[in-house]
Amino acid sequence: MPKMKTHKASKKRFRISANGKLKRRKAGKKHLLSHKTGKRKRQLRAPSFETGKLAKKYIRMMGGKA
Repeated sequence: MPKMKTHKASKKRFRISANGKLKRRKAGKKHLLSHKTGKRKRQLRAPSFETGKLAKKYIRMMGGKA
C-alpha cells in the first residue's frame, strides 16, 4: 500500500500539541477590528484546542497518530 500524503492546507492551519490535541487559531481576528472591543480581541489571541472526532480526522490527515 502506498504512503499516505500529508494534507498541506491542514498542516499550515493546525499544529498538534504535546498532549496530542489539535491546536488552532480562533476566527475573527483578521480584519474589521476597529469596532471590536479590546477584551474580545485579547480573547481571540489565545489558541483553541480541539479534541472531538473532527480533530482526530485532521490529525490523521496531517500524518499524526489519532
